[in-house]
Amino acid sequence: MEVTYDYYRIFYYAAKYKSFSQAATILMSNQPNVTRAIHNLESQLGCRLFIRSNRGAELTPEGERLYSHVAIAYDHLHAAELELENEKKLEQGTVTIGVSEIALHLLLLPVLGEFRRKYPKIRLRISSYTAPQAIQTVRNGLSDFAVASTPAEVKKPLKAIPLLSFKEILVANAAYKDMFKEPVSLKKLVEYPFICLGKNTSTYDFYTRFFLEHGIAMTADTEAATIDQILPMVRQNLGIGFIPEPLAQEVIEQGIVIQVPLLEEPPVREICFVEDKSSPHSMAANVLKEMLFQAGEKE
Repeated sequence: MEVTYDYYRIFYYAAKYKSFSQAATILMSNQPNVTRAIHNLESQLGCRLFIRSNRGAELTPEGERLYSHVAIAYDHLHAAELELENEKKLEQGTVTIGVSEIALHLLLLPVLGEFRRKYPKIRLRISSYTAPQAIQTVRNGLSDFAVASTPAEVKKPLKAIPLLSFKEILVANAAYKDMFKEPVSLKKLVEYPFICLGKNTSTYDFYTRFFLEHGIAMTADTEAATIDQILPMVRQNLGIGFIPEPLAQEVIEQGIVIQVPLLEEPPVREICFVEDKSSPHSMAANVLKEMLFQAGEKE
């Protein structure tokens, strides 16, 4: 026995609204066509599906059972149609992101590369800030969302969701190799030139607090504008500095710089996704958000 999809579609709306005339309106048809389709369906299934009266169309017990299955199937089909339609919408649009330097290098850049390959027609506006500034762009409505490293102060209606954790290590020029064979204390480090990101960055605040917790005032002899400036400065022996471990692995393996073992290791930091929960995202922004969360789970 073969029943067409159109019959079930007409049955779905007639059953949902308990009205043949309303089903006809939604389907942009007319009531006789709906009635004819329902009669054909009843004939093919060998049972009565509706009892019609002045009050509308009530389902029979057989009709109720059929509707319970058809509704599930139709909802799945409708969801699939919406998904395909939404993919078409990714043919155009713009996603604006505020990002801190560390978050850019550790997480965002690889995800943006994948996003660009999948959705080449979506425009990306990426603005690099300090973490507090990146978060402020979301608060001001200038960015769809921010990807920023902690510490980050986030107040409602903004919400920060951790994406991944990372550890920072202290690195020095290879010339210090014999001097830093054994773990050293923070108090000992103040004897050496120290390189750090500049004031008003979350990294500067993080290490100021870290040193103070151990009774030491941090002094940056050289303030770098971006995280990717610290390693070249260390390589040129301008001082020692903390950088995320993934960014240092290759040059440590090459013997260009060394990791300085510490008695007091800094706490683990996080990269967070920051959004305004009161402001809905575009489809493109939601897709990129999902890709960021997936990337964070893999780390």
